[in-house]
Amino acid sequence: MIRIFAYDDSSERLTSLKALISLSDHLEYVGNAENCVNVLAEMQEYTPDVVLMDINMPISNGIEGLKLIKSHFPHIKVLIQTAYDDSEKIFTSISNGASGYILKSDNPKRILQAIEEVNEGGASMNPAIAKRVLEYFMPTRETEILTPKEKEVLKFLADGLSYKMTADKLGVSYSTVNSHIKHIYEKLHISSLGEAISWFYKNNPSHWTDNGQK
Repeated sequence: MIRIFAYDDSSERLTSLKALISLSDHLEYVGNAENCVNVLAEMQEYTPDVVLMDINMPISNGIEGLKLIKSHFPHIKVLIQTAYDDSEKIFTSISNGASGYILKSDNPKRILQAIEEVNEGGASMNPAIAKRVLEYFMPTRETEILTPKEKEVLKFLADGLSYKMTADKLGVSYSTVNSHIKHIYEKLHISSLGEAISWFYKNNPSHWTDNGQK
């Protein structure tokens, strides 16, 4: 059972999310709040696996909440949700450990899929948002840091595949993929998959045109 806690300043949105999550047999909606003022106490009390985090909230916003969660509860996955694709806030969220980024306009099936992906250790990102991340970064000359196999693993994850799906694609075990990711973290001096995927976009700008993205 995946435990979900949601932050949003819209009570209607929270009601909709609760109804959506309640339809799934393996997801449990454990609580919600309209800002991040008490985020640490709420994480301690409700012990969620995944947090759905709105960015723009009064008093204490989602980015502040994200930073506190990742600094005190690094195992909790934070899935950013917002009504628009703001490049700077996307970059800030990913840099501070967000596991994924979806738009509130994404369809219900995609939202549930994103929750499952980040819980499995993958990174979920709306294609339009991923393109913004690509545009935010300029290419560097650090592409030879990773081995060809590590690059291949990261490419699949950047395409939105989970660890399990990546393992299936490569014909290896889940633990092998997890081992590759740990090595990637060490080599790039990072601590989240979101940062790793940002590095991939930064160093492989042609990946988008290769996949038909403009």
